[in-house]
Amino acid sequence: MIPIWERINMKKKNLLYIFADQWRAHGVGVMGEDPVITPHMDAFARESMSCANAISTYPLCSPHRAALFTGKYPTSCGMWTNCKIGLDEVVMLKPQELLISDVLHQEGYDTAYIGKWHLDGSEMNFYDHPASGAKNWDAYTPPGERRHHFDYWISYGAMDEHLNPHYWHDTDQKLLPGRWSPEYETDVAMEYLENRNQDKPFCMFISWNPPHPPYDQVPERYVKLYEDREMPFRENVPKEWRDNPEFVKKRKEYFAAISGLDDNFGRLMEFLKEKGLWEDTVIVLSADHGDCMGSHGCYGKNVWYEESIRIPLYFHGPGIPAGETDVIFASPDHMPTLLGLLGVEAPDTAEGKDLHLFVEGRGELCQEPAHGFLCMFPGMPELVDPYRKKGLNSKSFGWRGIRTKNATFVVDRGTKPGEEVRRLLYHNDTDPYQMVPKELEAEDEETQKYEGILKEYLSALNDPFLMS
Repeated sequence: MIPIWERINMKKKNLLYIFADQWRAHGVGVMGEDPVITPHMDAFARESMSCANAISTYPLCSPHRAALFTGKYPTSCGMWTNCKIGLDEVVMLKPQELLISDVLHQEGYDTAYIGKWHLDGSEMNFYDHPASGAKNWDAYTPPGERRHHFDYWISYGAMDEHLNPHYWHDTDQKLLPGRWSPEYETDVAMEYLENRNQDKPFCMFISWNPPHPPYDQVPERYVKLYEDREMPFRENVPKEWRDNPEFVKKRKEYFAAISGLDDNFGRLMEFLKEKGLWEDTVIVLSADHGDCMGSHGCYGKNVWYEESIRIPLYFHGPGIPAGETDVIFASPDHMPTLLGLLGVEAPDTAEGKDLHLFVEGRGELCQEPAHGFLCMFPGMPELVDPYRKKGLNSKSFGWRGIRTKNATFVVDRGTKPGEEVRRLLYHNDTDPYQMVPKELEAEDEETQKYEGILKEYLSALNDPFLMS
């Protein structure tokens, strides 16, 4: 950390953090894995520090976002599943939590949030007919403590109408731009940057919803990019999926949405350069989790496969060289690392690691984490008596795991009592498509090794997960 006496006359860096929903690490052209067209992101990646082992600690929207902003594990801030309706408790990020926006507000930053939030309690938990018009999992977050010192706000809780999105600003009246959401949000971001308080450094988060489903809600001009393109499959996509026209169509739409993001990313980067903001801004490009997109016969996330947990993570800015680091980078590590890059002390509430020295190519100066924790709570409301009388709830089940540079270890209890407990070990270095997992027994030496690490996490986080 930079001593305070050196920071007094130092010009503060800006922060621009851009992240997409359900965008896997493989879905960037420069990776050479998915057949996706992303020229602007590729150029950015080549000039940035790439994190090869960036993982979503809990590969689901709200939990990762909570960890990203608070620097805490999702379970530590009550985000054991998505903010949604239909549970016997309201899941939301509490106003008392300390977010990176709260910290940077105190440091004199002008702060902005644009796009999907999905950290507030869904309004239909409280009202049958919310005045904001929010439906299902959606929510309008009014000005005040639940915005956590984001001064500028064009956002919504959770909705998947990419071609006809809605937003809320500072009243409960919906904004209906009638345009593809990433395009509109990029325009809003540039307008904010043009009109913000120029005397302050800025901190802006942009949350793009695509390529999250529905996959077909993408402008046709991006879909046409893939009409005649050769589209090889990952080795772990089953033949029956490859032969399924519906899947082939969705896959092209998924990549088309990423190409659309790339187009808007390019517009935004060009704007930063034109306005003289490029050199003074820490720019981060990332996602909240991935999408299996046919791998292992699955869509979506919520599972421990690499396509689900690995996310793109690129850092660019002053003091950050081009290159790659293979440090294990988990969801709670974002907040303290970003603060470290800005020369700001991370709060004591942060549970993640400050990895900014690895981002700056100086990782040899600090201790490297050997592993990262993975978790998923299924959120099964039907787990009621008699299980609760025994102290059990949905948080006791699901799966937990450990991800190292070379391996993934998982204990899977299923979603309810009585299901078989599985222990799986994947050697990702020799089996990169995770097609040959090793089934372990409780008494195996490898089980003892990894479960010892896992139990340390569970104990530190007061996680009620049952190991056997």
